[in-house]
Amino acid sequence: MAEKLPIMEAFYTLQGEGAYQGSAAYFIRLGGCDVGCHWCDVKESWDAAQHPQRTIEEIVEGAVQYPARMAVITGGEPLMYDLTALTAALRQAGFRTHLETSGAYPLTGTWDWVCFSPKKFKNPTKDFGKAAQELKVIVYNKSDFAWAEQFAAQVPTTCELLLQPEWSKSNDLLPHLIDYVKANPKWKVSLQTHKYMDIP
Repeated sequence: MAEKLPIMEAFYTLQGEGAYQGSAAYFIRLGGCDVGCHWCDVKESWDAAQHPQRTIEEIVEGAVQYPARMAVITGGEPLMYDLTALTAALRQAGFRTHLETSGAYPLTGTWDWVCFSPKKFKNPTKDFGKAAQELKVIVYNKSDFAWAEQFAAQVPTTCELLLQPEWSKSNDLLPHLIDYVKANPKWKVSLQTHKYMDIP
């Protein structure tokens, strides 16, 4: 179990996207990622060595200062680390634990919500989708719809299915997402509302 983790940033805000969009949450962004999405908007998270190591106790102390009890662990790719100790400490402090991951590493930790966002740049581990409560596929090209359906077939029937336009191409892609969801209503459109609201 990791007793210290590289923290790029930790902040209190609203969840901007996905099934819990609009909810107050404490975000813990871990440094380190080898997935390598060329459109990633937090490339500064990739090199874990650039970010300070914090103890589990320090991380939780930062979270409890705020009234919401939803902690979102994101990255980078958070599952590069064993998150058992972190999630146990957060849950002990009364938090719901939410994960945002590409699924490229095995699942560790105890989670109330797993957002699985697979990427073409590094394949998810086998059967990762079975753990997901939310499947969020970033659409960069129109061919990504067929790719998204491959993962929709792997997640539980109760899983939320979300298509999200890549931010830099959202104006061009959004009409295609709207048409696709209208034709395939098991899916919903997810937008990065935090960018519209100009919040972290």
